Amino acid sequence: MKREFGFAIVGTGLISTTHYEQISAIEGAKVVAVYSRSEQKAKALAEKTGTDWYTNYQEMLKRKEIDIVSIITPSGTHADMAIEAARAGKHVIVEKPMDISLEKAQQMIDVCREHHVKLSVISQHRFDPSSVKVKADIDSGRFGKMVLGQSSVNWYRPQSYYDTSKWRGTLKMDGGGVLINQAIHTIDLFQYFMGEVESVYAHTAILAHEGIEVEDVAVATVKFKHGGLGTIVGTTAAYPGLSARLEIIGTNGTAVIENDQLIKHYLRNSKNETEAINLAEMKSPNRGDLNAASGNPAALDGSSHRLQFIDMINAVKEDREPLVNGEEGLKPLKIISAIYQSARTGQPVNMVDF
Repeated sequence: MKREFGFAIVGTGLISTTHYEQISAIEGAKVVAVYSRSEQKAKALAEKTGTDWYTNYQEMLKRKEIDIVSIITPSGTHADMAIEAARAGKHVIVEKPMDISLEKAQQMIDVCREHHVKLSVISQHRFDPSSVKVKADIDSGRFGKMVLGQSSVNWYRPQSYYDTSKWRGTLKMDGGGVLINQAIHTIDLFQYFMGEVESVYAHTAILAHEGIEVEDVAVATVKFKHGGLGTIVGTTAAYPGLSARLEIIGTNGTAVIENDQLIKHYLRNSKNETEAINLAEMKSPNRGDLNAASGNPAALDGSSHRLQFIDMINAVKEDREPLVNGEEGLKPLKIISAIYQSARTGQPVNMVDF
C-alpha cells in the first residue's frame, strides 16, 4: 500500500476550502486536483491550493494518482458524480445529503459495491468527542430505555444566501430546505442515538424567504420502533442565528449537545446516584465560532471533517467499511424524505415505505 493518498476535490463551493485544508493536514494525504464546470472557479481554487484544475470530469478521473474523490457539488448532482467516480475505480467521499433522490442514493451505494470502491457520506459530527461519548454510553445500556429525543436547528440564512446561487432553494438541485441542508447532521445524530424511526408526522412552510421552492420552517413528531418519541424542528429564519441543539433522554440518563458541545450529561448508577463527568474533556478543540456558524456557514472549521477523512483512508488501507458508509448516509435522508411526504399529504408516514 502506497504511503500517500491522492485526493480530488469535485466542486468549488463554500466547503471546498475546508476539504482542502483538512485533507492537506493529514500525513500521507494530498490534494492533487480540483474540478469545476466553471474554468474561472476551477482556476481560482487551483491557484489557492497549488493543485491542478479540470473542467472535464472524465479527463480528471483518468489520473492514476487520484485514489479518492471528495464531492461537494450541488446536492442534486451527488449521485451522478459519485457513480462516475466509482466506475473509474475511485473511492468516494460525498458531502451531505448524499443525494436528493433515495433511488439515486441507493444506486450510488450499489455501483460503489459493484466496483469494489469505498463510499463515505460526510457526517462529521459523529466524530465529535461529545457524540462519541454519548453514543458509547447509550450502546453500553447506561442510558436505560430511550424515551425522548428532541432535535432543533434554529439558524439564519439571509435572502442573499439563496439569491447568489441559482441552484439553492430549488427542488431540482437542493431537494429541500432547512431539513435536508442545514438540519441533516443533527437529524443524523438524532437517529444515531435514539434508534430506528417507525413513523413521522410533519408540517413544513416557506415563511421568511422569497423566490424559493423549499421549506424554511419545519416541525415533525417522530415515533421510534422501540416506543420512544421525538421532535424535529428546523428553520433558517431565526435571526441572527441561534443554535443546533439535541436533547437525548433515557430512563437512566440525559444528555444535551448544543452547537456540537456536550453541555449536560447525567447518568444514574445502581445506587440511584448521579454520576458526574468532566464536560471540559468533551469539548471539541478548534471548532471555530459555532454561534456565528448558525448565521454564516463559512464560520465553522473542519476538524471533525479531518477525522472522517482519516477514517476513509484507514478503511481503504484495512479493506473495511468506512464508519459512515452509504447505508448510514441513507438513514437521515430517508427520515427527511418521509417528513417531506407527510408535509405534502398531511398524513403520518410509516418508515416501512422507505
